[in-house]
Amino acid sequence: MSRILVIYGTTDGQTAKIAAALGEGLRTNGAIADVHRASDEAPGPDSYDGVIVAASLHASGYQRTVRRWLRTHAASLRGKTTGFVSVCLGILQHEPAVDRELAAIRAKLFLSTDWQPTQVLTVAGALPYTRYGWLKRWALRRIVKKAGGDTDTSRDYEYTDWAQVNGFAASFANAVILATRAGRPQHSSAEVA
Repeated sequence: MSRILVIYGTTDGQTAKIAAALGEGLRTNGAIADVHRASDEAPGPDSYDGVIVAASLHASGYQRTVRRWLRTHAASLRGKTTGFVSVCLGILQHEPAVDRELAAIRAKLFLSTDWQPTQVLTVAGALPYTRYGWLKRWALRRIVKKAGGDTDTSRDYEYTDWAQVNGFAASFANAVILATRAGRPQHSSAEVA
């Protein structure tokens, strides 16, 4: 049975929820999956057949703990089937300029960590307005209003497409199983948006 590690970074909790769903989806599709928050104590990839890294985009960057984990384990990730799940509200804008900016931010992460995942998924996160302080709530409301999004700060909004997350988990589990049988990583020719 294939072993898959899911490493994640989260700011407001939605990426942790997505990582847990990925772990469950991997298990449903026949893999043994371990889910850990990125940290110096998180396991490395050596004893796993595949690795998914999930991180959320805030202020044009991903969590420092994720970047540090990737840099530390970049050499071990080479030769493995790997996936990256980028959690970002910007995907909801459906604008070519925003899509290019998001792709550039991902590319910067991959370049700075010397890692190139074999599969990539960008998925929307959430807006937990009720958990934000007044300043963050005000700032995000302004940003979201410009993009034509939900601005009622008295409630929370979840935009994650769970079918998309589950589909990625199934596809990734299958790729790892095939790669394990063939003795090599399976590269995906297309990025999932």
